[in-house]
Amino acid sequence: MTVPEMNAQRTKKWTVVGLGTVLATGVVGCAVPDRVADPEVAPLSPRIVALVDDNRRYPEWRNFPRQGTPPPDAAAVSARVAALDTASAATAADVAALDWTLADPEGFARRIAEDIASRPLAPATLQTREEVEAFAQSLRDRGRAPPPIPRR
Repeated sequence: MTVPEMNAQRTKKWTVVGLGTVLATGVVGCAVPDRVADPEVAPLSPRIVALVDDNRRYPEWRNFPRQGTPPPDAAAVSARVAALDTASAATAADVAALDWTLADPEGFARRIAEDIASRPLAPATLQTREEVEAFAQSLRDRGRAPPPIPRR
């Protein structure tokens, strides 16, 4: 008998055992009396049943709040628009009061170029594209697996 056949038989056996256990549990569960339905065992059960019956229709749509809020009246909207206009005018006045220092854009660009030229560059930045590609190819060559070792 091969291993897959043994595994198939083992699976069938455990399936039958598992199914039998589930069925036996179900039969035992059906045989146990309902403790909530017996008033001697559970004296609160009539009250619980009454509460459930009273609230069986809950929730109803009238118990939920409306989606969104009703629009405000025209006076409130007008006041909010006026407040936004005032804030916009104040921001425009603040921007107009700024002392802009970029009066000479060509001079600014020249100063930036001089600042960049005065800083030393990293050696990797000075390499050409061909040098970078040659270095990458050498790393790829080093990363190849060696040929297999012959076995006698």
